[in-house]
Amino acid sequence: MLRNLKLTLAYDGAEFHGWQFQPGMRTVQECLEQALRRTTRHRVAVLGCSRTDSGVHAAGYVANFYTSSVVPSINIFRSVGSRLPKDMTLIHLAEVPLTFHATRSAIGKLYRYRIHNAPGRPVERLSQNHTYHVWEPLDLERMREAARHWVGEHDFTSFASAGNDRMSNVREIFGIELHRAGQEIRIEFEGGGFLYKQVRNMVGTLCEIGRGKWTPDDAKRILELKDRNKAGPTAPARGLCLQWVRYDMKSLPEPTAELLDYAARAQPPAGQAKYNVDAQPLSSAPSADESSGDEEPCP
Repeated sequence: MLRNLKLTLAYDGAEFHGWQFQPGMRTVQECLEQALRRTTRHRVAVLGCSRTDSGVHAAGYVANFYTSSVVPSINIFRSVGSRLPKDMTLIHLAEVPLTFHATRSAIGKLYRYRIHNAPGRPVERLSQNHTYHVWEPLDLERMREAARHWVGEHDFTSFASAGNDRMSNVREIFGIELHRAGQEIRIEFEGGGFLYKQVRNMVGTLCEIGRGKWTPDDAKRILELKDRNKAGPTAPARGLCLQWVRYDMKSLPEPTAELLDYAARAQPPAGQAKYNVDAQPLSSAPSADESSGDEEPCP
């Protein structure tokens, strides 16, 4: 019987070259799939909710994979968790409907960006790998006023990456919240989806406004120009963290008769020795090439 398992992960992105598998590079996907292979005794293709960049962190990253293993979910959770590297942890694992897809089923995401706003570096707080150091004083009220212009559904071409090739740059932002806690400023972006580097480009623009280079109304002007060259610089990846992803599990489509029949005929793995696992057939999950086009890249 084919099963669909949903995983929630947290990881420190400082030592990873992003989420997506890259030959010869240490990535989150590669480390996770290796742990899953050792547990399920067959090769798997994990579908991730976002292709986070090198250095980006996650507190609630969601992924899913298909398996014909009959091992109970709680045992898979314990086995995979024990096999992950020290900068990753498996928070939750649950069996979900066959039609659940970590990317396509998402209805909302929240990203948090942390800025260390003080003359001294954030080394004393050991947060140099998790914050962007801006030594100039930032005016939080100016930044809040500017961010209000971006809430709602807009064409965010001005904040897309230079090499963006999406057919549509229209996205909806549900809210942008800014808070100061001592020397740290936290900016939270909640939306239905984001363009590649969109959040980091918006943070860079907000910092320019907070410094006094631009006015809060310039945020609206930059948005309407639809020109990446008019916006601020891209903020470093290290300050960005995916906090959570929201799903409406009750609204998932029903599986087709063909999918149900295929799932019923799936056979459990033969239980090969660990060194033979990589030679086993792939799971029924789409390959990385088939699924990557639908994944939202990291903002």
